[in-house]
Amino acid sequence: MVDNSKTPDAPTPSELSERISVFLAEHPAAALLENGKLLFDFHSARYSVAAEHGRCVLHLWSEDRNLIRRVVGISERKGVLRISVQRMGQARPQTLELVPDRDRRQPSERDATRTKYLILLERVLARQFPDYKVDGLRTAMDLERSFGPAYARGLQVRGTAAWAVIAVNAEESLAIIDGILTLGVLWLHHCREHPTQRAGQRVVEGLRIIVPAGAAETTAARLAWMHSKAAKWELYELDERTEELWLRDHHDQGNLQTHLIHAPNAQAVQERFAVTIERVREMMPEPFRERVEIVARSGSEVGFLWHGLEFARARTELAANSFARIEEITFGAGASETSLTEETEPALRALLHQLADRRRPDGDKRDALYRLQSERWLESRLRASLDAIDPQCELQPVYAQVPAFSAADRAVLDLLAVRRDGRLAVLELKAEEDLHLALQALDYWMRVRWHHAQRDAAGHTELQHFGYFTGKPLHLDAPLLYLVAPSLRIHPATEVVLQYLSPQVEWTLIALDERWRDQVRVVYRKRRERHA
Repeated sequence: MVDNSKTPDAPTPSELSERISVFLAEHPAAALLENGKLLFDFHSARYSVAAEHGRCVLHLWSEDRNLIRRVVGISERKGVLRISVQRMGQARPQTLELVPDRDRRQPSERDATRTKYLILLERVLARQFPDYKVDGLRTAMDLERSFGPAYARGLQVRGTAAWAVIAVNAEESLAIIDGILTLGVLWLHHCREHPTQRAGQRVVEGLRIIVPAGAAETTAARLAWMHSKAAKWELYELDERTEELWLRDHHDQGNLQTHLIHAPNAQAVQERFAVTIERVREMMPEPFRERVEIVARSGSEVGFLWHGLEFARARTELAANSFARIEEITFGAGASETSLTEETEPALRALLHQLADRRRPDGDKRDALYRLQSERWLESRLRASLDAIDPQCELQPVYAQVPAFSAADRAVLDLLAVRRDGRLAVLELKAEEDLHLALQALDYWMRVRWHHAQRDAAGHTELQHFGYFTGKPLHLDAPLLYLVAPSLRIHPATEVVLQYLSPQVEWTLIALDERWRDQVRVVYRKRRERHA
C-alpha cells in the first residue's frame, strides 16, 4: 500500500493549518459552505485550527452547530478555498468550501436576478425619461475595462445628447452597491473615449446612477465631491417592488456618518504598561526586541506588532465582583485569541521566533507569515518614513483610522498626520491593487475635512477637542490627500477616477518602489495643484 500522505508534494499539517488561518484573517466576512449550503458565517461563528499529533484539526462552532474535522488537503480556485476533510473515525473525505464573502447565491441564481433586473430597468427608464431612448443596456463581463456583470450599464440618447447610465439591483452585496460610482466613472469615461460608430458626434453629458431604495448614502456623499464641470451627475433610488424611481439630492450632506474616539495619551499608556511591555519584548529573540512596535489602542489597551502584524495585546479591566483592576495579556487573533499563562507562554515564545524568522524584509515571498496583512506592514513602514512621502510632514504624531467609520471594516488603511505649515495630511495606503482606491481615499478625506471644519470660538477644531494634534496650530484649509501604493499595484482605474474629483480635493498619487519592506522610496508622483 502506498501512503500518499508521505509524498513530497503533500502539505504538512502545519501548512494546512496556516493556510486556513491566513485565509480567515484576510477575509473576516468569509463563510463555510457544503454542497452550496451555508454551514458557518464567520461574522458569528468561532473556530480553531491546529496541527497536533501529525494531524490538522479544524473545529468550528456557533449557536446552531458544532463541527470537528480532520483537514487532509486544500486547493484554491477563483479565490475559493476547497478543503478536503474527514470525519473523525471515517476514511471517506468530504469537500467544504471557504468563500471570501457571504453572497451564497448560485451563479445561475445571480444571473437570473440580473437578467430580470435588466428588463425591469429598461422599462423604468423608458417610463421615467420618455424623451430618451435606451441604448445598449447590458451586464456583460468586460474584464479588460473592469466591468463586471453585477452592474447594468448603457446609454440614454436624445438626438446628439446622451447620458451614461449605470445601475445595480438590491440583491447585490453592500460592497458592490457602494462601489457603483467607481464603475460609473469608468463607464462614463469609456463612453466618451470610445464612441460607437453609430454615435457620431454624440456628446455624453454626464452620468446617471441608480441604486436600490435606501442604499444611496455612500454614493451621495461621494458625489458631492465630484467635478461639476467635468460631467453632470444624477443619483436615483429605485424601489424594485413598486418600480418607483426618484432623484436623490447629493449636494446637501449635513453630518456625515462618522464619529471620533478620544485619542489616548500614548506616552501615559506605555508607562502604565511598562512592565507588561518589557515582559513581552523579553520573549522575542534578543536582536529584535527593540523592533517590536507598541501601539496605544485606548487608555486601557496596547497592541504589540511585528512589521504591522498585531500578535498580542494587553488590557486592563475590572475584576469580577470588585473595583480592582486586573491586567490581561492575550495573543493570537479572532477566534484563536489565547490568554497568556504559564502553560501558554511557550506557544507565544514560539510564535515570536516564527515572526522574527519568517516575517522580515528579505523573507520568502511565498511564506504565509510574510504575505499576511501586507497593508499593515506598509502602514508600519510609512509611520517611520513619512518624510519620504512629503518632506514637510512631521513624524509625530501620526494617527491611524481617525475618524472611525460607521460602516464595516474597510479594505484600505489610512493615516492622519500634519505638515510643518499646519496643513493636515490624509494618507490612504494600499499594498495590493484595488479598483476603488480613489473613492475610498475620498471617503476618508471628506470625513477628516468635516471634523476639521467644526471649530469653537477660539478656533480649535473638533479633532483637537478629542485629543488629536493638541497644542499644534492647524491650517484652516482642507486636508491634503495622498494615495500611496507600490508602483505595480496601482490599478489603472485610479488615475481615471481622480480626474473626475472636484478641484477642491488636492490629491497626490504616490508610487513606491516595490521593495518598500526594505526601504520606502518614491518612484513617481502625480498631483492636482490647488484650484485657483
